[in-house]
Amino acid sequence: MHSSLIGKIEKAKRYAQETDRITFSDFSVEFRGENDSYTTEYKDGKWHCSCRFFSSWGLCSHTMALEKILGNMLPQEARSTQYESVT
Repeated sequence: MHSSLIGKIEKAKRYAQETDRITFSDFSVEFRGENDSYTTEYKDGKWHCSCRFFSSWGLCSHTMALEKILGNMLPQEARSTQYESVT
């Protein structure tokens, strides 16, 4: 293996641990929910989801899950969920 490739592999490992280096701007995923699959997106600074709940509330379990998964890799305005736990 070339030494330059070894260096890139090591750098990639370090970057993978330093998630604060990454900020998502736009992305789209297929989220397989319990009842159906939904398109969940972060686009133009806003969350979007094709599920019914999102159309009424502007958030849903799919967007909240992605906020939790992606954490500090999201821009500040995308980290809007205030619902850590419901009692």
